[in-house]
Amino acid sequence: MTHSRPEYRITMKFGGTSVGDAEAIARTADIVRQARENTLHSVPGIANRQVVVIVSAMSGVTNELIRAAHSAVEGDEEAVVQIIHGLRVRHIDTLASLALEDSERFGLEGQLDALLNQAHSLCRATAVLGELTPRGLDVVSGMGERLSVHIVAAVLRARGVPAEALEATELILTDDNYGAASPLVDKTRERTRTRLIPLLENGVVPVITGFIGGTEVGTPTTLGRGGSDYSATILGASLDSDEIWIWSDVNGVMTADPRVVPDAQTIEMLSYAEAAEFSYFGAKVIHPKTILPAIQREIPLRILNSFNPGHPGTHIVAHPQPNGRVVKGITSIRQVSQITVEGRGMIGIPGIAARVFTAVAAEQVNVLMISQSSSEQSICFVVPETAVPQTLHALTRAFEFDMLRHNVEHIWSQDDVAIVAVVGERMRGTVGIAARLLGALAENEINILSIAQGSSEYNISLVISADQVDRAVRAVHTTFDLGQVGG
Repeated sequence: MTHSRPEYRITMKFGGTSVGDAEAIARTADIVRQARENTLHSVPGIANRQVVVIVSAMSGVTNELIRAAHSAVEGDEEAVVQIIHGLRVRHIDTLASLALEDSERFGLEGQLDALLNQAHSLCRATAVLGELTPRGLDVVSGMGERLSVHIVAAVLRARGVPAEALEATELILTDDNYGAASPLVDKTRERTRTRLIPLLENGVVPVITGFIGGTEVGTPTTLGRGGSDYSATILGASLDSDEIWIWSDVNGVMTADPRVVPDAQTIEMLSYAEAAEFSYFGAKVIHPKTILPAIQREIPLRILNSFNPGHPGTHIVAHPQPNGRVVKGITSIRQVSQITVEGRGMIGIPGIAARVFTAVAAEQVNVLMISQSSSEQSICFVVPETAVPQTLHALTRAFEFDMLRHNVEHIWSQDDVAIVAVVGERMRGTVGIAARLLGALAENEINILSIAQGSSEYNISLVISADQVDRAVRAVHTTFDLGQVGG
């Protein structure tokens, strides 16, 4: 089946705070209506735009559902009952605060009750089994989106916007890696276009659950925490959208964390590569996997604030216009530890690095940064602090005989550290950036434990003591004049 290409199509995702209560949901519905009518971030010459909406669970709901599932497996039925009751009260109270027709509200109350009863039944089944499997947790934790999607669609209809609530289990087909499923791209594209394009051509706004998908046999999966952003770009790419808008509660990607740097500015434009670096190195505005589907179809993204919808936010494109800045921003990752493998006997022995990272990969530990001396006398890398015990155990086991021979002398961790990353595409080929960065840190008496710069040169990453992070971020932000408007 083929369909004609629309004039303009936008896929937009709203995060948990954007649907966190009745006021936020009403604001979100107004944003959708204005975007559809081309009166918000308008495109010249377009009368109406087709809009696809992806929503998260109401803020905090997914955490509560996960808590209920864990309480069930621990045999705490009273906690499960209290959590489900609290969720029911919150959602029903939200409905009561929205301007809905009685018939619409009563119907929604029945749908919400049915979903929450299903969540409770799943928790009871978990208690009986005495085991919480990743598959079972996916079903329970995805309930929040299934609750919110019906409310948002109803509020849109109340504002005169035809809308239909849909579950992504029938659109986003995934593998069975429960908890962090990957989409089956071609099959997802076929299903998405077959189901959604007729709705769009008839003027209907599909309102779709974020975060969740389904296997080919229909078993619910999730795309990982924060996966609603990923849902949006998967669906946006499948529909060949002209733009993808990610709505949160901040004015786009900032030059630094505004809680640390009061004069941090919104970055007007980023390349895909720069945005990927920001997401990987701790910027909470973008989910790390989000950008990939957009890159493959070269679809621009906007990061926008649903609490300040007129703000232009951050535009993410393949080739941004230069703004005169070499460094775009600075970000950090906390709660990490640095692991070091060292020994004079390692010098010149081929394959040491390969053995280190094979051992770490076998434990499925995420390595955030790597630094190695040219002599291979030491290799250090950064992992989440929660992964330190298993990482040290795996390395000690892998190099047991090397340590007996004293080829490897020490395997140890340095805790209470953090990664600070300076990001900017134009750092590549610009002389003196590293010198200015290191000079700024030296002037503020900040000791660098290790440093890494990828061959792409989109970022320079440093490991420093965790208690020096805020001072380092402020120093670098000042050195590169990132507090000036227009960053």
